[in-house]
Amino acid sequence: MGHFAVQSIANTSSYSISLSRIKIEATLQHHGLSCIPLSSSKPYSGVSLRSLGYMQRSLFKGNRCEGNRASKTAAVEEGGKNVEEALNELVKEADEGLSDQKTDTDDVVALREALAAAHDRIASAENEKADALKALAQAEAKVQEYADIVVKGTESALQEMQAAKESFHMELQHILEQKLAVESELVLAKQDALELAVSVDKVADYVIKETTAHIAEDAMLKMAAAKTAAAEAALTVEERIKDATLEAANSMIEETRDAIEKSFAALEAAKDKAQKSEIALFQKMQILDDMVLKEASALGLQQAVSNLQRQLQAAENEIQRLETEVKATLARAEAAEARAAAADESLKQFQEKACQSAQEHEESARKALEALKNAGAARLEAARSAFKSDIEALQTALNTVHKAEKSQEKAYARRYQALERALAASEALSITWKERALAVEKLLQRFRTEGSDAAGGNGGIEGVLTGGRMKALLGNDSRKWDLLANGPRRDTPEWMERRIEVALQGLPPRKHGQVQQEADEKFLLPGIEDVWCIATAKVKEDVYTQHAAEKEAIDEQRRVLEKTLSKRSARRPLKASESGTGSGYEIVLQGFNWESWRKKWYLELGPKAADISSCGITTIWFPPPTESVSPQGYMPGDLYNLNSAYGTEDELKNCVEEMHNHDLLVLGDVVLNHRCAQRKGPTGVWNVFGGKLAWGPEAIVRDDPNFHGRGNPSRDFFHAAPNIDHSQDFVRKDIVGWMKWLRTEIGFDGWRLDFVRGFWGGYVKEYIEATAPVFAIGEYWDSLAYEGGNVCYNQDAHRQRIVNWVNATGGTSSAFDVTTKGILHAALHNEYWRLIDPQGKPPGVMGWWPSRAVTFLENHDTGSTQGHWPFPRDKLMQGYAYILTHPGTPVIFYDHFYDFGLRDAITELIAVRRRTGVHCRSTVKIYHATNQGYVAQIGENLVMKLGHLDWNPSKQNNLEGNWQRCLDSGADYQIWERN
Repeated sequence: MGHFAVQSIANTSSYSISLSRIKIEATLQHHGLSCIPLSSSKPYSGVSLRSLGYMQRSLFKGNRCEGNRASKTAAVEEGGKNVEEALNELVKEADEGLSDQKTDTDDVVALREALAAAHDRIASAENEKADALKALAQAEAKVQEYADIVVKGTESALQEMQAAKESFHMELQHILEQKLAVESELVLAKQDALELAVSVDKVADYVIKETTAHIAEDAMLKMAAAKTAAAEAALTVEERIKDATLEAANSMIEETRDAIEKSFAALEAAKDKAQKSEIALFQKMQILDDMVLKEASALGLQQAVSNLQRQLQAAENEIQRLETEVKATLARAEAAEARAAAADESLKQFQEKACQSAQEHEESARKALEALKNAGAARLEAARSAFKSDIEALQTALNTVHKAEKSQEKAYARRYQALERALAASEALSITWKERALAVEKLLQRFRTEGSDAAGGNGGIEGVLTGGRMKALLGNDSRKWDLLANGPRRDTPEWMERRIEVALQGLPPRKHGQVQQEADEKFLLPGIEDVWCIATAKVKEDVYTQHAAEKEAIDEQRRVLEKTLSKRSARRPLKASESGTGSGYEIVLQGFNWESWRKKWYLELGPKAADISSCGITTIWFPPPTESVSPQGYMPGDLYNLNSAYGTEDELKNCVEEMHNHDLLVLGDVVLNHRCAQRKGPTGVWNVFGGKLAWGPEAIVRDDPNFHGRGNPSRDFFHAAPNIDHSQDFVRKDIVGWMKWLRTEIGFDGWRLDFVRGFWGGYVKEYIEATAPVFAIGEYWDSLAYEGGNVCYNQDAHRQRIVNWVNATGGTSSAFDVTTKGILHAALHNEYWRLIDPQGKPPGVMGWWPSRAVTFLENHDTGSTQGHWPFPRDKLMQGYAYILTHPGTPVIFYDHFYDFGLRDAITELIAVRRRTGVHCRSTVKIYHATNQGYVAQIGENLVMKLGHLDWNPSKQNNLEGNWQRCLDSGADYQIWERN
């Protein structure tokens, strides 16, 4: 609006003008405005309406802005009316004041024109306000219309998707019913095929016994026909299932896809319509966003200040620690004491000066604080750089070790190849000399025949062959075989020639001409195909040999058929099982140690499957299968890469299959708490993962100090690698998918879960329920209670923590009974009283929740080459006698079983456990637990004793039945079983 002013009216009543001016000023001040007075030197100061123009412009300006509000509009209207009334009153009073005096007509006209202009501007402002309100109403109507369209499109899309989903479920249910019917027919066909195969086998045996070849041939033909029919039936059924499933799935997929595409199209159209209206709203919220950003930055600054304060506190703690060390050093050297005292005094002076300076000058204190913060940041950066350099040095060392190992393996391979070539050359040379010797023998035989004919059967070459010249030339048998194997190595010396000449005296003369002629002839040596070999020799066949071959072929076909059927059917344990307990009769072997990665372990472990199964072991625990920064497998990187230091993925599959062929369950060692990154993030820290599961810092816990994670806080840390945040939905989804892949593609039957202290047991429950393992064990490792360097008798708190974790998993997982291991370390040294708690139960997790207790003596961490907590070597068999006769699930360490020579003794204990029916829930009744020994009855059929206590079940009145000692190891252990 334009500026206007009301000049003072000459020769008017001073009182009336001043009164009008006061009213206008009061009106303007009531609305938050002020008048600009004219110069006070004039006798009659009028009202300056420039400020009034400013007021109207500021009020009407609000009507042009986008953020009109009802209150602001009302204020504008009220302000305009009050100003108009004031102006009218001013003009009226001015007119009245001029009744007796001369009026300045021009000023009055100007005032009236200004009043008219103000009326016009107020009217235009009203029109603009009405237009703005109308535009706002139209925008709100459009937004409401777009919202209704979005809601309707979303509802229709959801209805279509729900209908497609219901139809898909109905069709899938129908297909499943058909599949069940066909599978039942297939099972019946398979049973008929097996019964037919068994009957054919019996007929074949009868045929072999009766030596009737024709009946055997007929039986074989019938068996082949039956097998062909069974195979065709199975193939037909499978094709029908496959075709029906594919057709139904394809039709459902197409219908679902069409519905989803339509829904997405409608949704996109609605989004496009609503997006335009949302843009205006988002622009209006920009100011609020700026305020939020400023508040966030303020919070970040506060957090930075708190971090710096913590660093300052840490620095003060470090200073206090240094003071303690200095005081300790004072007692050792006088010179150091003087320097430390001076440093302490200077430090105190510095602190006093700093306190005084801080109290007197706040600015100096702030600068000092800033300097300290910079020093802390520099120290933190230096620590990070040092840690990074250490990590890089460690990585370089690991790479160097890997390269050295690879070069060593290559050197070994070259050495093996050279040895193989040398061996092949030696064998070829030996064969050559053997052939030469045979040829020479034939030649000498021919000489002998010709010599006999020439000499009439007397003399000739016969003397040479019967021990004359040949014996003199070759000497004893060793010398002869040496010459035949290696040939002549040097020329005959003169002294040997003279000796030979002396030995040849009296022998008939040689026929030089004929021998020379034969020597000049080329030997006709036989070829390789003419030489007899046991590998290519054919056995003379008779009726019995044919029957045996036919029976072997029938057995082989039956084994192949049974193996195929067992592979197609889902593999289940013999007894009913659950993931927390297995079948209740599990006996686990840890199938590796800390150094197993140095060998092709899968290739070495697979051939032991038959022996492991024959010893009564039911389950084998495999090492971590994933590619890892550390060769042992506990620093995994790309989870889907199973080419590890233990072998390739194919070797792993073959090893697992070999275990399954001998009815062994296989536990996979899965590391879920942490994972090694493949790349550095924007902050220069290794926190970006690669491979199929390409996570970022959002998958790492927030309070891991080394890897700048952006996830939620954690429970515990494994400081060598980024700790995974399992509270993230996408992390749990990816882990479940990977574990399912290990179950289906690799064949793992259960899990050994590494370092479960780092994440909540509820997540473990989710993983176990999603993958349905036969057996699962968690490694919840915690320190026992010690007092004066000795294990405390009461370990209830320790085992309670393990039980709490198992309870958090809902009992879906068992846990290693670390409590029992720690107590056994001390109890077997003539402190057997530790093996009973105040309630008369075993003192470990076994005494509180035996079905979830996995007992062990050593593993790859406590024993092997690490030796962090090794079990006493002279007490190993006592320890195994305890865990293999008590409830819970016992675990046997590979080194003890195969390397320490304890295989046979442990096998005897396993046999007793199986004969007497001890399982994970067996009851324990303890009779004695003193310094002399320990006696307990487990279940109904087994009694065991540890130590040199004089005790026998036959002398006890409270033991019913006839007991027989089945194992006797003297003062170590004795075991009785009920007949």
